[in-house]
Amino acid sequence: MGAAGSKLEKALGDQFPEGERYFGLENFGNTCYCNSVLQALYFCIPFREQLLDYYANNKNLGDVEENLLTCLADLFTQISSQKKKTGVIAPKRFVQRVKKQNEYFRSYMHQDAHEFLNFLLNELVDILEKESDAAKSSPETLSPSKKIANGPSHPVANGVQKEPLVTWVHKNFQGILTNETRCLRCETVTARDETFLDLSLDIEQNSSITSCLKNFSSTETLNAEDKFFCDKCCSLQEAQKRMKIKKPPHILVIHLKRFKYIEQLGRYKKLSYRVVFPMELKLTNTVEDADSEYSLFAVVVHVGSGPNHGHYVSLVKSHNHWLLFDDENVEMIDESTVQTFFGSSQEFSGNTDHGYILFYERLGGKS
Repeated sequence: MGAAGSKLEKALGDQFPEGERYFGLENFGNTCYCNSVLQALYFCIPFREQLLDYYANNKNLGDVEENLLTCLADLFTQISSQKKKTGVIAPKRFVQRVKKQNEYFRSYMHQDAHEFLNFLLNELVDILEKESDAAKSSPETLSPSKKIANGPSHPVANGVQKEPLVTWVHKNFQGILTNETRCLRCETVTARDETFLDLSLDIEQNSSITSCLKNFSSTETLNAEDKFFCDKCCSLQEAQKRMKIKKPPHILVIHLKRFKYIEQLGRYKKLSYRVVFPMELKLTNTVEDADSEYSLFAVVVHVGSGPNHGHYVSLVKSHNHWLLFDDENVEMIDESTVQTFFGSSQEFSGNTDHGYILFYERLGGKS
């Protein structure tokens, strides 16, 4: 990276952002799935800042047992506090911890970046929830002023069941979907809310994220064997069902379902479909029909023709420059280059580099 690093510094010149660090991550055999996701999360600035704050507030607690959260906080702190502006870091402790924690990532097979992202965010939430429970059960460990500093506690009103803890991971990534089912006989609408940390979208050839989101929220009729049990009618009825976004997240993560199980082949196949993802995205399928606007800041790209082999890289927007992170290598790219990762309009094309996970940040402050 020495030469590549200095090349990147030359390319940015005076425009090298103050205090920013662009470091490649060493690959330990098959860990590009992990490196590409880590780079996208590192350049998710609100997440990075809160993780660094967490580290700063907890590093004095020498007896804190090592876990995935402390390893990630340690890695991000290591990158952000480097004296050099560019270089390579080996995320060895973090990768060892991932493998220790989850046997799925222990093999040397090709791993899935989306499954890794899901595992990581859920694991971070679990650790924060356990820490919060431990802090509540031992009040003497915190002085009153410290308690306020960690966010006000919400007393239980009239003995009502306490609200689930909303961690800073939730505040960044969590949105709420509402599943509406309308009975076609009595017109009663049953709505059920569910939370999400990312949206997985089915894709079609020569489509766009906007059309994929429309399909995600399209109305489906439940009839024949799929009839819906209506509580009002007390019987199975034909119904219409649709999914809408009730609360859009601050960071919207979209996973394109590029790996599809093909019944006739008895295996998964990669869909290289061209799916256009815009730099600016308007979410229109929300419950309150107010549009939410988002700006693209990272893309995890799957390189390769099949699901069981290949490579991952990430494209990241930082201080209005686009960069390509490919394990140890980091280079500047033009914004127009991002379009080459939309996918292929013909099935058998030489291009196998396709956008797989998209990271959008909501514009206009936090929701």
